[in-house]
Amino acid sequence: MTSLLILFGVLGGIGVLLIVTLLRRGGGGSDTVDGVLQEQQALRQAQIDKVSFNSFAAHNSMPTANDTYVRRGGRP
Repeated sequence: MTSLLILFGVLGGIGVLLIVTLLRRGGGGSDTVDGVLQEQQALRQAQIDKVSFNSFAAHNSMPTANDTYVRRGGRP
């Protein structure tokens, strides 16, 4: 019974520590203009990457000479 209480105490302590850590970090973004511009550029790049690396195009296209496509027996 004592070991069970210790286990729940440790788990509760870890939970409180995680909550305090998350609350201290805050959810705010960048405060400077440079930080905001970097975030906007990263969002634009992520949108471009999402479109260009979609799974439909990756799995339904033939490999070309420029692709890093390796067959089981090595390169043709």
